Amino acid sequence: MIGARIGDSSQDTPELVEVNIAADGSTSDVSCEERGVEEPCVGMEFESEDAAKKFYDEYARHAGFKMRIDQCRRSEVDKKIISRRLSCNKEGYYTKSKNQFGHIRKQQTSSRQGCNAMMLVRVNKFGKWVVTKFEKDHTHPLVLSTCLSVNEGDCKERRIQGLTAELKHQDGLIKFYREHLCMLLGEIEQQTEVLSTKIQVAVNNVREIETKEQKQLKHINFFVSRNKKM
Repeated sequence: MIGARIGDSSQDTPELVEVNIAADGSTSDVSCEERGVEEPCVGMEFESEDAAKKFYDEYARHAGFKMRIDQCRRSEVDKKIISRRLSCNKEGYYTKSKNQFGHIRKQQTSSRQGCNAMMLVRVNKFGKWVVTKFEKDHTHPLVLSTCLSVNEGDCKERRIQGLTAELKHQDGLIKFYREHLCMLLGEIEQQTEVLSTKIQVAVNNVREIETKEQKQLKHINFFVSRNKKM
């Protein structure tokens, strides 16, 4: 057992977790000794930071996502790492960066989707690394990357379901962006029509003013010519 819960003196076999991926991308926890993976929980202890990383990486692999070694905090005394955040690789969002000349760099394909799943571990006064926060839920479908089932057919079925869920998720995003794009184009078209109407009204007003001025100028020229003849 890689991790142990604080205050748990029992030597019983820990509950093991099997993650089943449904067609809609949701997960359900089922006790299964064949998995051999325990779910993280607040209070779980590790001998070192590397042990915590290894445990969460194994849990991530079985759950159907990839681990990202995230932010850490160092001691102000000796600069040693005293806490570490381990996240899902889809954590956060891609931000545009600029080069030394101030130009925005070409956007690269990003896997980040703002996922909040994470495990935070800190060093206690006894030198143990303790889980102080654990977020289980993901904002995206989970996909098993390796075959962990005893039954190869079941594993393939789960992988197909996971890929189907991911495809459904992407289709939903495409539909969402298409609807918003159509709405935006509709608003632009309406604004264009309104602007065209206003421009036409302004042009007509200018033409009316020019016509009136021309008439007034003709009258003035007529009276000037008449006065000269007299």
